[in-house]
Amino acid sequence: MSEETGPVFGDKFVDLMRAKAETDLRLSDFHPRTALKTVVHRIELPRFPVIDFHNHLDSMNPKDVLAVMDRCGVEHVVNITMQVGDRALKIMDRYYAAAPDRFSSIGWMDWGGIERRDFTQLTIDRLHRLIEHGACGIKFWKDFGLTLRGGDGELLRIDDERFAPIFEECGKLGLPVMFHTADPTAFFDPIDADNERYEELAAHPDWGFSSSPVSRRTLLAQRNRVIARHTGATFVGAHCAESSEDLGFLAEQMDALPNLLIDISARTPELGRQPYTARAFFLKYADRILFGTDLLPEVEMYRIYYRFLETADEYFEYPSHVSRQGRWNIYGVFLPDEVLRKVYRENALKLLPKLR
Repeated sequence: MSEETGPVFGDKFVDLMRAKAETDLRLSDFHPRTALKTVVHRIELPRFPVIDFHNHLDSMNPKDVLAVMDRCGVEHVVNITMQVGDRALKIMDRYYAAAPDRFSSIGWMDWGGIERRDFTQLTIDRLHRLIEHGACGIKFWKDFGLTLRGGDGELLRIDDERFAPIFEECGKLGLPVMFHTADPTAFFDPIDADNERYEELAAHPDWGFSSSPVSRRTLLAQRNRVIARHTGATFVGAHCAESSEDLGFLAEQMDALPNLLIDISARTPELGRQPYTARAFFLKYADRILFGTDLLPEVEMYRIYYRFLETADEYFEYPSHVSRQGRWNIYGVFLPDEVLRKVYRENALKLLPKLR
């Protein structure tokens, strides 16, 4: 190499290294701002009064929640307590005392005493006590089938016939059963570079179930067998029955299970990035979709939900907790009034006879 070419090569090398340094950016520091200029509709109040059928208010002051509700056109909120026993009853009583026409409560399935032979009767007695305190439903969380084990140490199956009398009793009592079974697809995939929710799961690795002994589809199949078996009961699949990434599969479940309703809580990120398919789904199953948020009541959170449901706005942020679900934005599905009425309020009234 000549003396003339040496320095030139050296300068090029320095330039290449400088360029590389400028492009070495940590993913957590990457916050792109879209260059798109699109129409923005700010929906401060919903077109019709809203019933939020899925929220968790245990730690909040009812007066603070009411203030947000009044600003956002929310007529009623269903609090799904995450407590059991006397603690749950006290929370339910607190919200009822604050505003009985504005709050309802769904109880949380209590697995205490699962090792007892009389656990089924124990649970039925607990259901009656919840109803005495105004419960309008009972929720079975994702630990059922995924992590809960019985007295023998074996993983509990959702479709275990030992629990059939509980669901039968719910049907007799007219007590809707909410299932949060499994989780989003990404939560059951390895937390690696191919996972579209890598950042969220890397921050919360305990949310991942890629090493679970039971698959996501197996859990959903177990749940669906329970719903099919107990036709006299009404079931609510929380979070689009955990099928929001595959609306074709969700439609198959809706068609096969006429006693299944769903709520859309915390699933606008999935619904809003497939607006054509999602809109068609809303139109077809308008009588069986419930409005819900699963996010602490905040003014802007509700208004983004309204924007998603009511407008044809393009590429805007979805409502989320601090840890966003993925690096994408959503589109509005501009639902017609007859569908909005049902989703916002009328479908929930079917499950809230005291409001009717």
